[in-house]
Amino acid sequence: MKILSLAEQFPGPYATMLLSDMGAEVIMIERPGLGDPARQFPPLFRALNRGKRSVALDLKSTEGLARFRELARSADVIVEGFRPGKLDALGAGYEAIRKINPRLVHVSVSGYGQDGPYRDRAGHDLSYEGVGGLLADQAETGKPGVLPAIPLADIGAALFAAIAILSAVVSSQRTGNGRYVDVSMSDAVVSMLTAFLVPAANGTPLGDFIAEPAYGVFTCGDGKLVTLSIAHEDWFWRPFCEVIGKPEHAGLKGRERVARKDELRQEIAAVLVGRTRDEWGQIFDGAGVPWGPVNSLAETLDDPHVRARGLLRTLAREDGGAEVFLVQPLKFDGFETELSGPPPAIGADNKTLLGEGPV
Repeated sequence: MKILSLAEQFPGPYATMLLSDMGAEVIMIERPGLGDPARQFPPLFRALNRGKRSVALDLKSTEGLARFRELARSADVIVEGFRPGKLDALGAGYEAIRKINPRLVHVSVSGYGQDGPYRDRAGHDLSYEGVGGLLADQAETGKPGVLPAIPLADIGAALFAAIAILSAVVSSQRTGNGRYVDVSMSDAVVSMLTAFLVPAANGTPLGDFIAEPAYGVFTCGDGKLVTLSIAHEDWFWRPFCEVIGKPEHAGLKGRERVARKDELRQEIAAVLVGRTRDEWGQIFDGAGVPWGPVNSLAETLDDPHVRARGLLRTLAREDGGAEVFLVQPLKFDGFETELSGPPPAIGADNKTLLGEGPV
């Protein structure tokens, strides 16, 4: 699969990197001299763009547009992250390119989608999270709170874009006709909140669904943090109460636990500070209680399970050193994901693919 990527920053690059790991050839179309704005932050850019190729083209120039159209003639997919209508205005939109490649799949990733009252509004991840309901708890209190630690709108849109590409390519292969796919980052957030928004839309909000006393982060005796994730399962709650020395609470059902959540949470917290995290880990594993360590980024990289799953790979750098990257997480029978190469310099593949320098 050959993918031309005009998408910058996060969602498009992450989506195409996942597909690159599965064997797709990804050619980044970058602005001469500038490239992806994420290049201003090399660690971010390198994390999302290794294994790709780069062609520098000015789509506003007649020659640059002609070269892009030539590349598109043999491509399977175009991924772009322009504001609605901008690529059409340049003469490089879906309707223009499908005339020379009718089987082409075109995936547009934008903040609010190609229609609707917000389609032309500027924004970034946090704004899409706010519109989509991810910050609903802050809306209810009317007070600004802690911001999400990861860009869920970016990541969600990237995953939906990857699904869109794979689905549309199958359709194209079967029918010979391409597809245009509209991926909205705010839509992605709304979709990820399905389990919460559907009940709310039907007058039955989940409310205390995850207000269980043993669903949260607790401090152990060595100062390290641990997660407990007992949601609504009595079969986890009963053995948990036994191993922490609170058998009198083992018979409480979900609604009873939620009603007494503050009291029970205090009791749990008081017990957990009596042992180290490793000690509790052994106890919880033995009892089948859902738990996990709260890792720092360094601890995640060194976590024995993360390493055993083969997510970390080392790649030789151009300067003779080595650099660690993460591979896509899907494991296929008979296919081993490998790192196909380092991130490209701007226009590194102009000569190979175009026969000359930036245009």
